Amino acid sequence: MERLKCIIHYDGSRFSGFQIQPKKRTVQGELEKALKKMHKGAEIRIQASGRTDTGVHALGQTIHFDSPYDIPTLNWKQALNTLLPDDLYIKEVVIVAETFHARYDAIEKEYRYYVWHESEPDVWKRNYAYHFPYKLNIDAIKQACAYLEGKHDFTTFSSAKATTKGSKERTLYQVSCEKRGSEIEFILRGNGFLYHMVRIIVGVLLDIGQGRRIPSDIKTLLKQKDRQLVGETIPAQGLYLWRVKYEKVI
Repeated sequence: MERLKCIIHYDGSRFSGFQIQPKKRTVQGELEKALKKMHKGAEIRIQASGRTDTGVHALGQTIHFDSPYDIPTLNWKQALNTLLPDDLYIKEVVIVAETFHARYDAIEKEYRYYVWHESEPDVWKRNYAYHFPYKLNIDAIKQACAYLEGKHDFTTFSSAKATTKGSKERTLYQVSCEKRGSEIEFILRGNGFLYHMVRIIVGVLLDIGQGRRIPSDIKTLLKQKDRQLVGETIPAQGLYLWRVKYEKVI
């Protein structure tokens, strides 16, 4: 039995999220369907670094699975990509130790969120960036980003529907905002993320950019630990799981 680790890309526009669901098209469902064909009808269950919601994209989602087959990694990649739909692609396949776990061994994740900052929408970007037509103070957003870095309790920035038990403390190594032309890129790197955390954080940063809040409000919001203090969760289509980092893969 071999354990294989895969880095996968997907366009989340036509998926009902990552996790398998009855009668819905999901990333996990398509991957397990392809693996079932390769294994002549045998069920092969995959484990992922984490779930993504409907509409969320990935360039660095990581999965692992076990297989009785002894196949070169390049052949695995070619065979799976032949069976997968064109909005889901296996970028890399490596053999790892049987103790490796895509979720529990992850030490850092990076998400990026893209905003299309123009008065009019771009129909070609509607599934890949959040259209935000309002005036923004990017310098104020950058000041606010600094308050989010470090170890904090992110209860205020977590969905009330979150099922996470235990501590809501997470450490963010980087929170940044850069505007290039009409596109704004937010980068968030951390040791873990709560449900909807990135989308809620970016929503608050956009409020600050509009002058609805001041950058130092972030400190108060973190201390209050109350999701009701901030606005609605912004749309999924601007969000990308960019990279998942591991200590080492043997």
